[in-house]
Amino acid sequence: MSVFAVEYVYAPDSEAGRDEHRPAHRAWLGSFVDQGRLLASGPYADGTGALLIFTAESENSLLDELKQDPFNLNNFVSGLKTTEWAPVTGAFADYA
Repeated sequence: MSVFAVEYVYAPDSEAGRDEHRPAHRAWLGSFVDQGRLLASGPYADGTGALLIFTAESENSLLDELKQDPFNLNNFVSGLKTTEWAPVTGAFADYA
């Protein structure tokens, strides 16, 4: 398993839709927490997007899974970037 930083950029004027679909989004995220694959997630303080730290077998498999996020299914994410990450110290170092 590799660790990936996932950056979401929220679509303009999507706040109301994200508020409506947030319970489903968090339930979707919760399934990855239960599997031990979502290490951390949360929105940026300025509300423009979010950072999610996942483990995955590959970037392609993670991208396929991210398509199922209710925020992506409803086009609330206008930009998405995944970067493989190799943490060497701190809480996530054991996952690298």
